Amino acid sequence: MSQVADTLAEPAEAIAQNGRKSQAAGPKYVYLFNEVDEAESKMGSWDGVRALLGGKGANLADMARLGVPVPPGFTVTTAACNAYLDAGKKFPAGMWEQELAALHEIEKAAGKTFGDPDNPLLVSCRSGAKFSMPGMMDTILNIGLNDEVAEGMIRLTGDARFVYDAYRRLVQMFGSVVLDVDDRVFEDVITAQKLQAGVETDAQLSADDWQSVTDRFKKIVRKHTPIEFPQDPIEQLQMATEAVFRSWNGKRAIDYRNAAGIRHDLGTAVNIVTMVFGNMGHDSATGVAMSRNASTGEPEIEGDFLINAQGEDVVAGIRATQPISNLAAAMPELYAEFEQIAHKLEQHYRNMQDMEFTIERGKLWLLQTRDGKRTAQAEVRIAVEMVNEGLIGKEDAVKRVQPAQVDFFLHPQLDAEARRKNKPFAFGLNVSPGAAVGVVAFDADIAERWAKEGGKKVIMARPETKPDDVHGMLAAEGILTSRGGRTSHAALVARQFGKPAVVGVSALEIDLDGRQMCLGDLIIKEGEWISIDGTEGKVYLGKLPTVIPDMSNPYLLQILSWADEIRQLGVWANADYPQDAQRAREYGAEGIGLCRTEHMFFQPERMPIVQQMIMAKSKTVQKEAINKLLPFQRADFEGLFRVMDGLPVIIRLLDPPLHEFLPAYEELIQSLADLKMGLQHYHTLSEMDAALEQINIKQTYLERVSALREINPMLGTRGVRLGILIPELTRMQVRAIFEAACKVAREGVDVHPEVMIPLISHVKELQIQQETLEEEARAVMEEQDIEISYKFGTMIEIPRAALTADEVAEVAQFFSFGTNDLTQTTFGISRDDAESGFLMTYLSQGILQRNPFATIDAKGVGRLMKWAVEAGRRTRPDLEVGICGEHGGDPESIALCHEMGLNYVSCSPFRVPIARLAAAHAALAE
Repeated sequence: MSQVADTLAEPAEAIAQNGRKSQAAGPKYVYLFNEVDEAESKMGSWDGVRALLGGKGANLADMARLGVPVPPGFTVTTAACNAYLDAGKKFPAGMWEQELAALHEIEKAAGKTFGDPDNPLLVSCRSGAKFSMPGMMDTILNIGLNDEVAEGMIRLTGDARFVYDAYRRLVQMFGSVVLDVDDRVFEDVITAQKLQAGVETDAQLSADDWQSVTDRFKKIVRKHTPIEFPQDPIEQLQMATEAVFRSWNGKRAIDYRNAAGIRHDLGTAVNIVTMVFGNMGHDSATGVAMSRNASTGEPEIEGDFLINAQGEDVVAGIRATQPISNLAAAMPELYAEFEQIAHKLEQHYRNMQDMEFTIERGKLWLLQTRDGKRTAQAEVRIAVEMVNEGLIGKEDAVKRVQPAQVDFFLHPQLDAEARRKNKPFAFGLNVSPGAAVGVVAFDADIAERWAKEGGKKVIMARPETKPDDVHGMLAAEGILTSRGGRTSHAALVARQFGKPAVVGVSALEIDLDGRQMCLGDLIIKEGEWISIDGTEGKVYLGKLPTVIPDMSNPYLLQILSWADEIRQLGVWANADYPQDAQRAREYGAEGIGLCRTEHMFFQPERMPIVQQMIMAKSKTVQKEAINKLLPFQRADFEGLFRVMDGLPVIIRLLDPPLHEFLPAYEELIQSLADLKMGLQHYHTLSEMDAALEQINIKQTYLERVSALREINPMLGTRGVRLGILIPELTRMQVRAIFEAACKVAREGVDVHPEVMIPLISHVKELQIQQETLEEEARAVMEEQDIEISYKFGTMIEIPRAALTADEVAEVAQFFSFGTNDLTQTTFGISRDDAESGFLMTYLSQGILQRNPFATIDAKGVGRLMKWAVEAGRRTRPDLEVGICGEHGGDPESIALCHEMGLNYVSCSPFRVPIARLAAAHAALAE
């Protein structure tokens, strides 16, 4: 034994004893793979073991317990990581002694000695948190190699190329992971060596090449850090352990946890595993494989492998891999053994497994197993087929499929390969999922004209959208705005109609006059192609290909059917038009929870009549205009009732302030100024007369808009207040509802209208309005000589209405929470402005943990809702209560609604399948 080995071996035995002593005296921070039973006994559950040992360490130990060939190793716990980080990056007392004691145990198991050139043990150091975070934290391979050990390994193996290939990997990984040297510096050396050697791939480099690379790598470490590459294997292990602990708080790990919703206080375990080598000749190999196809879910092993390579060669794309099926021909006995192990692990974990393996000189070793990441299509197929195979139950299958995966089936997606090859030029809020590709149009009229007349695919881009942009939004493939948040007009309409949308791209300057938009030096002119990804909130240049998922997927339909058996909440839909209602019903909606009648008024043939009503200077003229709207409204409701035959339809009476139906105040001011400036350029009397007529029209509009203008219109004359001031308007709407209901009832349609009065804050508002409207309803039914079963109710969207819900329920037969406005009025913030302003700062600084316009604020808004439900049902025990805000499609909010005992949630048609699954998850969580 060499002098280096002598100095290491003797202390190792002593330190092993010290490790056992420290373990007896304090917390146990290190577990050998064969100590998993002890860990499970301590933690009380397998979930606890995963929290302590991390997913990777727990599964390695579990595989060893199952008899699967796993190299000897041990795990340093997540508790040690958290203690290290809490103590200012210092190992907790006793941990290091325990780690060295465990190292001595795996020396005995492997029959090798760490640092001994004549019989060297090499180990890997890998991270492993409770939840899989692929590629987010750090790994160092071949720890224990130094100059002396390298020479000894060459003597042992007779393969200098293998040894120096392993040595350079250690120096490179150690330099980049432990010492923070930019990895590109190392890769540049390899590239230069290949050029010098006249070869194209790493596999073609010789032993001398790798020895030269290794020497240059050590010089890079010396140049870029204050230390030499450490020749002491124990020092290498200590520094590597610290590096993995530190990697828990690395930027990419934090970003991943934020995106995946993983807590930041879990910590990572450190797994020290005996190295086995797939690059020791043609009887050696390495690979990664799934127990089922991760793209389609087909029951076949899928993966890649390489002969005579190390693991990172497979995942790094350095060499062209072979499909795992080829291993059956190259090494048939080993492939058969791997198949058996894959089946065994899948049966044990009751889930598709993602496995890493190495074959060293004809011996198969498993280095990792974990539940495999998979596509949405694969998830639903695997879940259903595992139920059919008896591996899991229906409830397990429903829990396994996530609402976000259902979302995939409802919208086209950008091709994954195209996304990898193209970088987005802008980022915004991902408010409505799916992909859209089209030419940019900067106003609604152009978007509609290009789409309808020219057959073009259009992306409508606006600073923000308004109700009179709806026709362009409907014609467009997708929506892009530079302002607005998750509950902005653009977001709400996009979700309602299933239009992909990215909003709030604050870095984007949209020049409507110049017909172009700019982001830095990039200029995109109207008519140029862009692609948007509403699922991720990204915008790309040019035409990216899309793939269209299939909602008729039989496995998805089966999962949703099982979800319907489990859930207790009803799932209704927000729909304003018959085609939306039809889609909602096809997607499983059990009623219409919100029909917004104001959207019907924005259609081009109706807008002039609405404006005539608003501009009227006498009640007679106003009533004439209102009566003209009656047949339009009646026809709309007839279509809804026919589609929803047998199901309830809640129709909200007119809600927005009247000024929204008129040109904007600022636009009118500018338009008048432009017209007056242009008078001097007219040369004929007819031109002058036409211009003056336009000025008079604009001036009249301006006077009316000024009269209607309010400082805060969202809290002004709208909803029930408007109905009390102009009772003829809401009476017309109720007449239209009941005339339509009577007509379709005669056709044999089973109709269930529910009339909803919005924005009440006092029970007397509701009493006055409801009495007037019920009179109209009874009058229509007497005229038609037919009785219709109906309900009158109200939206709860003002805190006072929630707090006095016991009084409100004396009048209202149902409540529907308008959580968008209830959130806005409870927080006292503007939903349209907050997300592009201070709210993002609040979220980034942790003042708020969730965006309250995306997920119901349980402690504030949720408490008001709970109060209202309980108070309302004390007055009226059979009170029907639902939610019709955008929160109705948010899984966390749906869980809260389930807890509060609501009857239903209502969301946009495209979120109905998601809500069905989320409601089942909520029921299963009880």
